[in-house]
Amino acid sequence: MTSSNSRAWIAGCALAASVFTLASCTSSGGADGATRPSSAPSSSPTAAGPSERQLTQRAEDALAAVGTGRLFESGAERVTDGVHSEAKLDAGTAYRLSVVCFGSGSAHMTLSPPSAGARSELPCDQSVLRRRITATGRLRLDVDAAGGATGVIAWRIDTV
Repeated sequence: MTSSNSRAWIAGCALAASVFTLASCTSSGGADGATRPSSAPSSSPTAAGPSERQLTQRAEDALAAVGTGRLFESGAERVTDGVHSEAKLDAGTAYRLSVVCFGSGSAHMTLSPPSAGARSELPCDQSVLRRRITATGRLRLDVDAAGGATGVIAWRIDTV
């Protein structure tokens, strides 16, 4: 009977060792035995920052808050895509261009014709850049990301 007791004892030890091995492989504890939070991604927008839709809404709201006159034209784009827009303005009419970037990094803004303003940096810090423009016809607005900039750029042209 000693051989069946030995077999049962060996089987029991093997089972206990298997359970211990599985438990230690799936444990989230560190070397000191303390548990650490899981590194699984969260679907919550606040964990990874605001969503693109939220950034767009915030940027458009910021422009609406500083809007003067009547809305002529507006838009919003991802910083990585840039803004490349051309508006046909009525010659001799005064307009106000407002541009804002919500995100991180910065972008470079260029207006054409050059008389509409010099190339300028647009920080993605939620500050609104405004320019008064007297139209001579078409206005070309180009905004391109600098470096690894991310977020949303929104722009608005109002008649003054």
